[in-house]
Amino acid sequence: MIMNKIESRKDEHVRIALEKDVSSKYNYWDDMSLSHNALPEINKSSVDLTTEFLGKELKSPFLISGMTGGYSKAKKINENLAAAAETYQLAMGVGSQRAGLKTERLKDTYNVVKEYDIPLRVGNIGASQLVLWGHEETLSFVTKMVDMIDADAVAICLNFLQEVIQFEGEAHAKGVMDGIQHLADNIDIPVIVKESGAGISFDVAKRLMDTSIAAIDLGGLGGTSFAAIEHYRAKLHFDRLHARGGKTFWNWGIPTPQSLIEVRDAVDENFPVIASGGIRHGLDAAKALALGANMVGVAHALLKPATKSEKETLFEIDAFVKELRAAMFLTGCDHVDSLKFVEVNGWI
Repeated sequence: MIMNKIESRKDEHVRIALEKDVSSKYNYWDDMSLSHNALPEINKSSVDLTTEFLGKELKSPFLISGMTGGYSKAKKINENLAAAAETYQLAMGVGSQRAGLKTERLKDTYNVVKEYDIPLRVGNIGASQLVLWGHEETLSFVTKMVDMIDADAVAICLNFLQEVIQFEGEAHAKGVMDGIQHLADNIDIPVIVKESGAGISFDVAKRLMDTSIAAIDLGGLGGTSFAAIEHYRAKLHFDRLHARGGKTFWNWGIPTPQSLIEVRDAVDENFPVIASGGIRHGLDAAKALALGANMVGVAHALLKPATKSEKETLFEIDAFVKELRAAMFLTGCDHVDSLKFVEVNGWI
């Protein structure tokens, strides 16, 4: 079967992410450490990872971030991720659902997640679409996206770095704030505003607090660079100009720890914040939670296991959970909420 343009692009994104080094040049979580507690006075078995997020009970504060969907191989990837989310009772997102809206046969690459008992499913659409669709169509399409996966929340992805580098990109940002506000006011599930690798600043977080959104996923610099992915895509298509742009902006953005500090300072004390961007293991997750995140989003570390098998995906999630539990024990934290009182060295 011949792929359409969106399918081909999604296939290239995943292949490049698996085959090339598309990480930013530096992972800023390495600049941080947590103070060791030599007398934790708790038992490892008593460490409690459970948390509540957007009204849902989760066994660990992890979100399997939306990665893919919209081309044939994505179904198996999302199926393996969904199996892990069910087993460990984690939140899970899917990639941009525009392909499922446009092409009926691609819906099952997303709605496979409906077959699993996932406590929090998150839909996904790029912010530019809110402008291109307008208010009425946005509500209609997002309603279809929600039905597609039985979503409990929907993420609006601020992926403008990728859009401005991508040779087919749709860098339409004028009117996005109004679109976010209108959607959040008129849909009956929580709206999350999500960055995808370039971070959210204090000023942007402050502006978002004037809307009715339910959470921010700050998606900072330190993990996958979508400018790097588009650099390699442009090279595949012999587009020297956009390949150069991807290289130039490879390391553009706000480092994830810095973005987390800025967002946490900008929002209300109890406002939910997801930290994502360069989370490689459970220790990085513990650092993010200690800096004030309520949840931690993980993507690239799970992509390769999810392309291999359910077993490999389960192993990777199990490792994340065990590493977070170990970090909590070694800092004397018997519950996730206690991490925010741990001394953080670096970045503060």
